[in-house]
Formats: sequence, C-alpha cells, structure tokens
Amino acid sequence: MEKRNLFTSESVSEGHPDKVCDQIADAVLDACLKEDANSRVACEVFVTTDYCLIGGEITSNARPNYEKIARDVIRDIGYTKDEYGFNADSVKIDIKVKEQSPDIAMGVDAKKPEEIGAGDQGIMFGYATNESEGYMPLPVVIAHKLVRVATSMRKSGEFKGARPDMKSQVTVDYSNPSKPIVETVLMSIQHDPDVNLDKFREFVHTHIMVPVVESFGLNTDFKVLVNPTGKFVIGGPAGDTGVTGRKIIVDTYGCAGHHGGGAFSGKDPTKVDRSGSYMARYIAKNLVAAGVADKCEIQIAYAIGKNYPVSVHVDTFGTAKIDEEKIVSIIYDIFDLRPGMIIKNFALTHPNFEYHKLTNYGHFGRPDLNLPWERLDKVIEIKEKLR
Repeated sequence: MEKRNLFTSESVSEGHPDKVCDQIADAVLDACLKEDANSRVACEVFVTTDYCLIGGEITSNARPNYEKIARDVIRDIGYTKDEYGFNADSVKIDIKVKEQSPDIAMGVDAKKPEEIGAGDQGIMFGYATNESEGYMPLPVVIAHKLVRVATSMRKSGEFKGARPDMKSQVTVDYSNPSKPIVETVLMSIQHDPDVNLDKFREFVHTHIMVPVVESFGLNTDFKVLVNPTGKFVIGGPAGDTGVTGRKIIVDTYGCAGHHGGGAFSGKDPTKVDRSGSYMARYIAKNLVAAGVADKCEIQIAYAIGKNYPVSVHVDTFGTAKIDEEKIVSIIYDIFDLRPGMIIKNFALTHPNFEYHKLTNYGHFGRPDLNLPWERLDKVIEIKEKLR
C-alpha cells in the first residue's frame, strides 16, 4: 500500500462558543487601551446557555462598560434571537474583575520601553513556510477562508438558513511536496430547524467549498463532508460552553508548528504569550521571505520581569541554506526581542489598534488586516547579512 503524507488543520467561526469568549475578552482589552495605553489586562470570559461571565485582572484608568461591550459583540456575531439560547439583549452577564497583582506589576511597569520586563515566564513559537503566498501552511489558511466566507455569506443573507456556529477542517496530501493536493474538506454549520439538508449541503459544496479551494489554485475533486452527523440546530453557547483561550491552534498555525501553550485573547501586550508570539512569527516570516529557508520555526523563551529572552532557538526542518547558528546570530543582530521594544515597534498599545479583529480566522497570514508582524521589512537587511 502506498504511503501518503496527509496533514489536517481546522478553523472555527466567530459564532463558536470559545470564539465568542475570545471576542468579548479582546473587545474589553481594546476599550481599556483606547483610554489608557498602560492598561494591564488579563480578561477571561465564560459563556453557556443565556449566560456570560467576565472575569480576570484589569488595572487601568479606563472604566469600560463591560456589559455593553459584551452585548455589542454578541449582537454583531448574530446571536439576536431567544431561540438560539443566547440572545444579546437578554443574556445574563456577571462581572467578576479585580486588579492585577502588584507582584506582577512590579516587573513590567518600567517607564522606558527598553526596560519593560516580560509579564510572565513563557515559551513562544513563530512559524513560516513558503508553501503559500502569505507564508502560512495551506490547510489552516484554507480552513480559515472557508468559515470566513461562509460567515460573510450568512451575514449578507446569501447563505440562507445558516446560524453563527461553524467549523471547518481541511486535509492536504503532501505526498508530492511540490504539488500538494486537497484530500478532504469538512464543514459543520449550525442551521435553522426547517432547512432542507440536501440543498443546504449542496450550497455549501458548490458556493463555499469549491470557490474557496479554487482561489488557492488547487484541485476541486476533494472528498466532501457537510454536517456529517446530520442536523446541527442547537449550537453556540447553548450547545456547548465556551471559554477564552481554548482555540490556540486555530489562532496560530493549525498544528504545523509547535505551541508554547499560552493563549492570546484578553491579554495586553506585556504578556509575552501574545507579543512574543507575534515577534516570533515576524522573524520566521522575514527569514523565509529572504530565502534563508523554505520553512522556519522560531522559539523564544522569557522570564518574568526580565527584558531579554533567556533563549532563542531556530528549526528550519532541514531546509536552511546556511548554518542555523548563523541564523540565530542574524536574529540577535536585526531584531529587538525586548517586550517593551516589541510593543513600541509594533505599536501594540496604540488606541486605534483593534485586537478584537484578530480573534477570528487566525492571528497570522491575514491579508485582510495590515498587521505589523506580517510586514516583510527586514528582508533586505537579512539578505545583506548573508553576503
């Protein structure tokens, strides 16, 4: 039997219960940073049927209206009917927020950006590959686009009968690395109780799956699975509880690289789970774009209160054009890895930076957003180091 190299990634829509929580948490962060750039935010959200709990540690001169923020997010997602079991206008919301521990604040509240220490210890990874235009693994970017397109069509009214909760899953065959093939596309989409499932499935296949896969220049003779268990009427927070930070692989590289375990949403950028991961992606992407390697994974580790990382590690999966020790030297020469300087150089506390827009469809490889860590502005400098 011929051995095949299959790899699968998934994505979820903004109506998934965990993503509802991520969006509320990051909307709270945005509200705090808009009024106070020095806000320290660690916001956690829990949702279930007709209930939302907002908790965590927040120290800020801002006084956000937590309840209004949550209801606005829920309404924008589309949970606006009692029959959904989660309605923006009637859901019960509890607020359990306290201030940040002074022991943590002591290490990160420096006056100068270059002196700011990491808000906690942590290990962050960044990944890039030249297999797609955005330097992201194909399975996860296809999976993201599927739910993004389906959600857009739902909101415009073109995708009739669809409800907010959706998932996608894409399997790619890498048996011939130079010519990847889409093997299977799976979508599970919440719907109204009176939809015709056969017509619903046909619409998903014809108007969502095929156009999305075609947009990547890939084959459309893939295996198709749409709501494989049958009906999917009860969904969102009424179908399953949601918690902030449970979709960390969806948020990053779809399992194509390692993950340090830290979530992003609800955290201000002094938390290196967030800012360190953005920097690691920035480094990996610029290295691959400069031709240093076909694939690159960067690991950065920090200690709480310290501004320089305790380690930097590079893995190019055997694709490097130069010695990996030389790559590490280039990283230290070109990139400032201090948390405060990452925040400054990426403008991560600017009042107009909208973190809640990152919570859906991944934090990396986003052509729809002008993200500072996605810029390829270090490529020339890297190439000069290679001479």
